[in-house]
Amino acid sequence: MDIDSLPDNPYLLLTPGPLSTTKSVKAAMLRDWCTWDDDYKQLVQEVRTTLTRLATDRTDLYTTVLMQGSGTFCVESTIGTALPAGGKLLVLPNGAYGDRMVQIARTLKIDCAANDSGEVDPPDLEKLEATLKMDDAITHVAVVHSETTTGMLNPIEAIGRIVKKYGKVYIVDAMSSFGGIPIDVAGIDIDFIVSSANKCIQGVPGFGFVIAKKDALLKCRGQARSLSLDLYDQWKTMEEDKGKWRYTSPTHVVRAFCQALAELDAEGGIARRAERYRANHRTLVDGMRKLGFRTLLADAFQGPFITSFYSPEDKRYAFKTFYDKLKARGFVIYPGKVSRASAFRIGTIGDVHPADMERLLGAVEASLFWKG
Repeated sequence: MDIDSLPDNPYLLLTPGPLSTTKSVKAAMLRDWCTWDDDYKQLVQEVRTTLTRLATDRTDLYTTVLMQGSGTFCVESTIGTALPAGGKLLVLPNGAYGDRMVQIARTLKIDCAANDSGEVDPPDLEKLEATLKMDDAITHVAVVHSETTTGMLNPIEAIGRIVKKYGKVYIVDAMSSFGGIPIDVAGIDIDFIVSSANKCIQGVPGFGFVIAKKDALLKCRGQARSLSLDLYDQWKTMEEDKGKWRYTSPTHVVRAFCQALAELDAEGGIARRAERYRANHRTLVDGMRKLGFRTLLADAFQGPFITSFYSPEDKRYAFKTFYDKLKARGFVIYPGKVSRASAFRIGTIGDVHPADMERLLGAVEASLFWKG
């Protein structure tokens, strides 16, 4: 098949995922696979091994579990499996995805506390230490690394030092950061780190993955509050049956992810991809500021994956009109998700490059209808 013959997308997705993928990733889904076949199971094992190696050099300490569904399914699987009966979770939310962790825990009837720092500030490290010192019942601590509500990049290393000082299990939602920025999972001493196929590795939606410390995962046997989201049983089946999923796996998506992993390697690995994402972000922010837009977050807190901009104060501005004008010019952006400010968001991950950001800036300038 001639990949170049595949039609182009009518627009770039400048979102935190699903995101724009290469034609070769999409083309990988044009073959059917059997979930029981040894060739397919070997692909699954290769994916698991590669993800573990991307996370840490200490592959003897960690393992990777793949799980059907969106990234939230994997977060729920982790929380619902890792917390024992009588355990207590402390979440450090500063956006919608940290709030979702709290909601998951409370829906599962898990004792949960939240140190909420608000949407535009990082977690309060002094408050974290004081909470852990005061509340011995807390067994696990969870935080979102890249909080795409705003674009905040939370300090998982500094948080991890405090969490481990008090001997707690550390859960990190790295949904929109894993594969797009170097993370030393063993160095930070993360017990469970969660991400998804359709984020920085540039695959398509359909499954997520949890990279877990083996000794932490082994303690989870029999703890899951769900049959289909039992992280331990999923891992045990994949280990014993050499790549077999317990229930029907998203075969086409897994094959596309294999291609995406190969393309990550060809680009030069996570460090080189991180350079491209940072270049995308710098080009975007510098250009938007020249056009009069203001970023929501202070630069010190901002990650390179998605950026929130305040909405223009002109009364003639309407996000939907702005969105439609940009879409007609080949770009799809995200509405704002901040509760206390009018804003919109632009992602800088996926198969996009600084030249695409330059083209976007031209489209933005041409779409400033309220200045006409």
